[in-house]
Amino acid sequence: MPVIHTHVSTALSQEQREHLKTAYGKAITAVPGKSEGWLMCPFEDNMPIYFGGDDSTPAAYVEVNVFGRTVPKSSWEQLTVAIMEALSTELGISKNRTYIRYTATTDWGWNGSNF
Repeated sequence: MPVIHTHVSTALSQEQREHLKTAYGKAITAVPGKSEGWLMCPFEDNMPIYFGGDDSTPAAYVEVNVFGRTVPKSSWEQLTVAIMEALSTELGISKNRTYIRYTATTDWGWNGSNF
């Protein structure tokens, strides 16, 4: 049950969302036991994002949440590379204007109950 929630300061077209979703679907396999089959990808665009006190250049904040106790650091590192590359390629958002937050939790609800 992974979620990759993307907040960007730029507009997103349907095509760009599709490309990002596809890239994220491939990238999430870096986390043991995770696949695109359970991946949720909410997108929020046109958000005012100040980075270093400046909002004149596109920026992104991405939250990655997975169900589980621990995730190998190498998995997070692989996701960072893939997510930042996708944002740079699709939206022109510089890697140095992107933050990614990772969380693994055993508190996860779905289908009317918790795992």
